[in-house]
Amino acid sequence: MKYRFIFFGMAFGFFLSRAGATTFDFYAKLFLFEDLQLLWVILSAVAVGIIGLRLLKYFNVKAIVSGVELSFDSKTMEKGLIVGSLLFGLGWGLTGTCPGSAAAMLGEGKIMALPTGFGILFGTYLYARQKHIPEK
Repeated sequence: MKYRFIFFGMAFGFFLSRAGATTFDFYAKLFLFEDLQLLWVILSAVAVGIIGLRLLKYFNVKAIVSGVELSFDSKTMEKGLIVGSLLFGLGWGLTGTCPGSAAAMLGEGKIMALPTGFGILFGTYLYARQKHIPEK
């Protein structure tokens, strides 16, 4: 049952590709403020996300696979989020690859997205290690 979502992932990758989110030059032009096409794509995604979350909260939606009611608990601000955000932005700017579109780039055969994939995995590993180390 959970494998049917692979088609949603493929469609998402297709739309990322069509929007230009899998093109290194578009990211460079975005960060140099030469072409703001991706900015509008990102802002559109944020708007859709905000509206979607409001609707999910309003209708008390349950998870598709497990049937468990979704929880929208707020999280507290942690000092590590500042450092993590700066590293995220630095990596995004240096690689010209958004972590969200790295898989779609790899699907297009752009192997230069591999360092971004490594950064995603390594950053996730470091975060998990930091969260699971008992405090003294």
